[in-house]
Amino acid sequence: MNGNFRNCLAVTLGYEGGWSDHPSDPGGATMKGITLATYRRYKPGATRTQLRNIPMKDVEAIYRAGYWDTINGDRLAAGVDLATFDAGVNSGPARARSWLMASIGGPDHETVRKLCARRLGFMRSLAIWNTFGRGWSRRVAEIEARGVAWALARSKSPVQAREQLETEAAAASSRSRTQTVGAGTAGTATTAGSGDALFNPQHADQIAGWMLGGLLTVGAVVAAILIIRAIIHRQRASAYAAEAKRITS
Repeated sequence: MNGNFRNCLAVTLGYEGGWSDHPSDPGGATMKGITLATYRRYKPGATRTQLRNIPMKDVEAIYRAGYWDTINGDRLAAGVDLATFDAGVNSGPARARSWLMASIGGPDHETVRKLCARRLGFMRSLAIWNTFGRGWSRRVAEIEARGVAWALARSKSPVQAREQLETEAAAASSRSRTQTVGAGTAGTATTAGSGDALFNPQHADQIAGWMLGGLLTVGAVVAAILIIRAIIHRQRASAYAAEAKRITS
């Protein structure tokens, strides 16, 4: 799928497009997803100020050489290229390639889904998931849905593609509802010493804090895991529904 670099870059920059210098981010200061260390490999001695004012031609050159060419983006199918490229930007091209190789098999849109699932699984294993997890999972959901939409556009009519995206949205929404109900059941089945329920599906942020503090019983931990999954599938449902609306007959 030659010539899709700029389309993929535009999507990725929608998430990476600003200045960031969060103390919990191990990558340090970044601009348009480019760390100072990366920019210095391209422009030795670059300062933080220069990074913050990086010209677009440098952005494109760094992303093409450092990520797109490294994952052989021009040889990947539409949608697969986006999922692999965006994963490479977040977690490194080597990991993205390994996720791709483990996901190949079947239609391109299935490859996108499998790759994004592996990517999200890796993210959930990181210690900083509790800080960045909600934003990360939303991004992966949107990349998955966009990648699937691009892949379907190459093999199906607009009507068929829209119907499949709507089906994916409905399935994800159903999973979210099921897991939310399961979370409520698991959480309310386990009580604190005072007899109060430890879990309310509406209190996901509190749940994350309790997990870190080691204050949850087994039932409430199960509830917390289920509500996190419910949130992820709700994000996927929203992303797929949005992609379906983009398609015109």
